[in-house]
Amino acid sequence: MPQSLHDLESRRAELAAEISQLGDLRPGSITTTTGRCGNPNCHCHQPDHGGHGPNVRLTHKVNGKTVTESFPSAAAQRKAEREVAEFRRYRELSRAFVETNEKICRARPVEDTLSVQEKKRLKRSSGRSVKK
Repeated sequence: MPQSLHDLESRRAELAAEISQLGDLRPGSITTTTGRCGNPNCHCHQPDHGGHGPNVRLTHKVNGKTVTESFPSAAAQRKAEREVAEFRRYRELSRAFVETNEKICRARPVEDTLSVQEKKRLKRSSGRSVKK
C-alpha cells in the first residue's frame, strides 16, 4: 500500500532526528590476526603451534589505502567496537533516509514552475521545420 506524502515526510523527519542523535562513529572492521614472528628460535615456529595472537586490530580505508590500527588496551578495543557499531547504525539510517526521500520525490505532485520566458520558448520551438 502506498504511503501518503505526509507519512513519508514524518518518517524522513524521524530518521533525521535519529541520525542527529548518533554518538561517536567511525568506519572499519575489527579483526583478529595470528602469525609467526621473525625469530626462528621462537616457540611460534614449533610444529602444530598457532603462532602469536590473536591480536585484535581495526582495519579501515584512508584515501583508498587499507590502514590497520592495533589497540593499546582492552578498553580502547571496546571503544572502537562501539564506534564501528555506531557507524553501521549510521549507514542503515542513511540508507533508509535516502529511500524515504526517493519515495517522497515520486509521491510529490509535479508543479508547473516554468517562467513566462520558458513557456514562450517552448511554444516557439514546437513549430514544424521547413524542408529545403
